[in-house]
Amino acid sequence: MKTKGQIEADISEAVIKFEREYMGRGPEEARSYLLGDMILVRLRGVLTPAEKQLAESSDYTEGGRLIKQIRMQLLEKARSLLETIVYDVTGRRVTSLHTDISTKTGERIIVWTLDGTVQCRTGETSS
Repeated sequence: MKTKGQIEADISEAVIKFEREYMGRGPEEARSYLLGDMILVRLRGVLTPAEKQLAESSDYTEGGRLIKQIRMQLLEKARSLLETIVYDVTGRRVTSLHTDISTKTGERIIVWTLDGTVQCRTGETSS
């Protein structure tokens, strides 16, 4: 059985790999947090150069909306891959996935709720 820190590191590594392979570009930084039956992943520096240009354009509202829409569609298409990643690391099934991206800061948040609390080494549960 893994420690909470090992589980968090494994999730971060798997999400970075997913972002690189599926999205075409990995984040500059990734940090995961195991909170009972939830996992929160914070990715920094996820926007591509083209997305940055679009977000900085004079019509920011439209550009930002387009980036969010495309990123949401891509993540929904890959949902089963992400759920497999989470299951492989935690042994828990995903019940819900939530995400958003800031087109101003280039930060993305992903939250998974799970079908139960993730067990960690020493018999403790994450909290």
